[in-house]
Amino acid sequence: MTTSAPRSSPLALTVLALLHYKPLHPYGIQRLVKDWGKEQVVNVKQRASLYRTIERLSGDGLIAVRETGRDQQYPERTVYEVTDAGRATARAWLEEMLASPKPEFPEFPAALSNLLLLMPEEIADVLKRRADALAERLDGLEAAVASEEKQGLPRITRLETEYLRAVTAAELEWVRGVVGDLRGGRLTWSRDQLDAFAAEPAQQ
Repeated sequence: MTTSAPRSSPLALTVLALLHYKPLHPYGIQRLVKDWGKEQVVNVKQRASLYRTIERLSGDGLIAVRETGRDQQYPERTVYEVTDAGRATARAWLEEMLASPKPEFPEFPAALSNLLLLMPEEIADVLKRRADALAERLDGLEAAVASEEKQGLPRITRLETEYLRAVTAAELEWVRGVVGDLRGGRLTWSRDQLDAFAAEPAQQ
């Protein structure tokens, strides 16, 4: 077992949470992530990342091998279960993730910080493409929420979809507003303005 504190991640928390329900092998974990719609918030497209997470959780003593079975479809399947340490750690991670916003570094804000590599017309065009993609994603989230409500699932099981819908709707509105400002001439700049700003001494 490692001596340093176990490192949290969305996938690691999800693995521990799923193992709270019952012991599972990696394929079973991946299948439940998809069946329960959790692929919206954790990335399990690459099974290698799931196996690395499982190996790390096992090395940290948060999960343990329950049994190793064999069948025709899967020559060897290792079934894992959560340990007492894993239950305590999952609770601590969950409380920390819910209560404490952490600085994250997604691609979109980084791209926005370097927009000046493009011309205004180009910026409007690429942001319009993003708006179209966001609108399509929002339609999918709206459909998912409606389907979950129709199934009679408790709201507590739908909160991540509600959150993603709200965030996507807010981003779509903002992106459309920026596109409108660019094309309407309300968002402008000049090279002289930028050069003058760059030449000013930094404020202490």
